[in-house]
Amino acid sequence: MADKENTKRIFFSNEELDNLAVYLVGNSQRYRENIIIPRVAGPVKIKTTEEKMVESAFESCVFKSLMSCVVGYGLGAAIGLFSASVNPSVTGPTEKVQSAREVFKEMKTTTLSYAKNFALIGAVFAGVECAIESHRGKTDWRNGTYAGAVTGGVIGLRAGIKAGVIGAAGFAAFSTIIDYYMHR
Repeated sequence: MADKENTKRIFFSNEELDNLAVYLVGNSQRYRENIIIPRVAGPVKIKTTEEKMVESAFESCVFKSLMSCVVGYGLGAAIGLFSASVNPSVTGPTEKVQSAREVFKEMKTTTLSYAKNFALIGAVFAGVECAIESHRGKTDWRNGTYAGAVTGGVIGLRAGIKAGVIGAAGFAAFSTIIDYYMHR
């Protein structure tokens, strides 16, 4: 009889099994307040979904490239305006004196030319650097060097193969020096 009592099977109801699972596993819902994040440099703020979406949009290659294009356009316009203002357009003493309208038209042409060139360089460089960085999965000086080589080569190819190679080497060296200077 004692053996029969020991081999008797015990069955739980569904409610008892659910209570046992909750007791052993814990609550199935996780709350943010339960997350423990070590504080290293000040208070920790957990980002909302909207903040993460905005951050990912700002860190995308398209946004970086567009911002570099806009900033390059502005910087190029400023440099072009300065260049046009200090560059005399009179070539000799027999030339007629330019009117204000002609001077402003020439300044506009020079300013827009510089602005478009700087915008193109900024957009191409930022886009290529971001694509290389995303592909490599690293952020180091090589990304800027490779992007400089591609950008210089593409821009130099408009004048031929030799100019493309020289442009790639020059722009890569310049990018490397700037990266070294900025990160030191």
